[in-house]
Amino acid sequence: MLAVIRFHLDENVDHAVAQGLRLRGIDVTTTTDADLIGTADDEQLSFALHDNRVIFTQDQDFLRHHQAGREHAGIVYSRQGARSIGEIVRFLHFMSDCLELEDMRGKVEFFRRARCP
Repeated sequence: MLAVIRFHLDENVDHAVAQGLRLRGIDVTTTTDADLIGTADDEQLSFALHDNRVIFTQDQDFLRHHQAGREHAGIVYSRQGARSIGEIVRFLHFMSDCLELEDMRGKVEFFRRARCP
């Protein structure tokens, strides 16, 4: 069976993104949901890895963890303020339709124009 992408949104992401994804039937947790407010990025990555969730973040520090070789279930990155809430929701929804969890494991996806591989 194919593993569907589930997302975890770090604390810098507007809660409206989670609401938009949930309205589209996408399984998503937030830092608030997971009681991780104020915790280190490393703890966020551990939570997401153990729960098989791809992290969506607007925090460049997560890219540094990836470059350092830190294991993760996948990271989707967009610069803070570069995209509207609607654009983010549509992009993540598109990703969940086109990719599986294994496609993202250990990889970083930068927000770009959406198209299936």
